[in-house]
Amino acid sequence: MQLNTTLHCLDDPATESYVIPGAKVFERYFDCPLDYANSEDSKTIKVFVRHLVPIDKLQQMKSLPFLLYLQGGPGFEVAFPGSAQSGWIKVAFDHGFQVLLLDQRGTGLSTPVSAASLESFKSDEEKVAYLTHFRADSIVRDCETIRLALTDNRSINEEQRISLLGQSFGGFCITTYLSLFPKSIHKAYITGGVPPMVDNPDAVYRALYPRILKKNKLYYKKYPQDVAKVRRIYEYLWNNKIELPNGGTLSPRRFLQLGILFGGSGGYDTLHDTVTLCISDLDNINKFTYRTLNHIQQLQSWDTNVIYCILHEAIYCQNQQASRWSAERILNDEFSTEFEWRLDQLQSDQPIHFTGETIYPFMLDDFAELRPLATVAHQLAEHKWSALYDIPTLNTLDSADQKMELAGVSYFDDMYVDRELSEYTASQINGFQQYITNQYAHNGVRVDGDNILNYLIKLGRGDVAYDR
Repeated sequence: MQLNTTLHCLDDPATESYVIPGAKVFERYFDCPLDYANSEDSKTIKVFVRHLVPIDKLQQMKSLPFLLYLQGGPGFEVAFPGSAQSGWIKVAFDHGFQVLLLDQRGTGLSTPVSAASLESFKSDEEKVAYLTHFRADSIVRDCETIRLALTDNRSINEEQRISLLGQSFGGFCITTYLSLFPKSIHKAYITGGVPPMVDNPDAVYRALYPRILKKNKLYYKKYPQDVAKVRRIYEYLWNNKIELPNGGTLSPRRFLQLGILFGGSGGYDTLHDTVTLCISDLDNINKFTYRTLNHIQQLQSWDTNVIYCILHEAIYCQNQQASRWSAERILNDEFSTEFEWRLDQLQSDQPIHFTGETIYPFMLDDFAELRPLATVAHQLAEHKWSALYDIPTLNTLDSADQKMELAGVSYFDDMYVDRELSEYTASQINGFQQYITNQYAHNGVRVDGDNILNYLIKLGRGDVAYDR
């Protein structure tokens, strides 16, 4: 199919641009096929990129190499960059890159996926067929389309290859990119997102539930009085139907999903603060205030980023396997005692344990924006997905010949991406240098991106040697 490249020229005067501290920003839109397997007949979608160029290197824009950032998720856009004078963006600039911030298809300013945007389809089956094109394999093909457009479709050499930085799910995408287009990549850095090499999520949740349990124990050790406070809140939610400001339901199990906070820096404190707000409300007026309910609603992203729920388990599926609500099945079959949520089954002295970055069918009732997508989500849970990774290609990456630099950091007690499964995958990527640390939580690149990216660049170059 003929792609529209009018807006892709680096010096096109029609492209909107502005200045932030340290960078000029160009807002670029790309027309990409929805279905790359049938690109000649496929409808197109818009994919949005913020293109950041160091303010002092604008004259060199056509020759500076690109570093493309892939966001975590799935289903999240990249936050607006308020400045390029700190964090990992400044490090990228210091190392000679210009930066591309990609809103992955279905997110942000790219053609969005939401309950409202899917209303144009006539049936749930059509919605399901559409949503099968929003996984990593399609996202990296968008990246390759963008790379070709920005380099004028010239043959691949060192200058035309792209470099990548991927956080969490962004690292999953990088591993797919290495599988599909290894010759297009010059350097790749993964933070907290070397994916487990599995065909469905079952092994992932078997590994992660014990980590989530450990985080619960650390939380209650730090805030021992919250054992009784959480039970009091839970009993209130069990006995009352609580509506959130947007029409969603704050059910007991939805409240337990606040344990997702344990995975990031400061998460224990944020949850404790939330518990304190709830108890204060119950003490004062015996119900939750709007302020507290709105606070809880804003801590959970599944209404605003529906892909994060309906395609979450699909990111682990390949080779014609389906997820079949893996987190729910594994919890009920193997961890029901540790994560007992039925109040009448809990012992009087048993702490109530929060869950983590885990997706459950009850969410389709409790989250207002997910309710219209309930049938779609159930069908996606039964969908059998194609391959995401090519292990022989990853095994034989010729990093020395291509001067490819590959490095990543995995966090020792990561509650979102199992470190041991990541170590195995890292061993399958030829030339990949893996750094394991307990210094950061899963969001390390957000809290200390400059140090992390600097170290990964040195590790990839071979300037430092990490010895496990």
